[in-house]
Amino acid sequence: MIYFIDNFLSQELLDEFLQDDSEFFEFPTGDKSFWVRLPSDKFNQYVISEIERIENKKVKNILSFFREAKEGQDNDWRIHNDSIILNEQPDRAIVLFMESEESEELNGTAFWEHKKYGDIYKGNSTEEYDRLLLEESEKRDSWTLKSVIGYKQNRLLSYPCRYFHSKYPKEFKEPRRVFVMFYKVN
Repeated sequence: MIYFIDNFLSQELLDEFLQDDSEFFEFPTGDKSFWVRLPSDKFNQYVISEIERIENKKVKNILSFFREAKEGQDNDWRIHNDSIILNEQPDRAIVLFMESEESEELNGTAFWEHKKYGDIYKGNSTEEYDRLLLEESEKRDSWTLKSVIGYKQNRLLSYPCRYFHSKYPKEFKEPRRVFVMFYKVN
């Protein structure tokens, strides 16, 4: 199930992020780089506790960070699903849109259907999965856009990690800053 909640953060935590002018740093991951900044323990605890309240289940944070994409930086489609992260398979991911968006164009998080595999990779070959991500994650003709959950400041989006997804569009004129968390449900 995919769900989203508007006005997720307290105003205090949202303001804390907006007033923080620390730089995002490049974090290379093989053939791709992300620009990230780490959240405070207070921020993480708030998000975890709210997700537990919403889902009425305990959750375990596997990895969380703020991410920035902007013109000339992190500008690939990279359609993918989230598999092993820090030696664990997360159940779900969240994207929390942190800043207001001035664009009049559609933007947010896109969900895709692969022409062969559908909306999730159902194969059991690591080799084929790696090939799919390396060779087809940028080929729009291999995919059908199914939906875009629109970017709105302080909107939390939660979805199963197995779904193929990407940011939308692939490049932004103004920085796109989001909070990302991968988690397991207990």
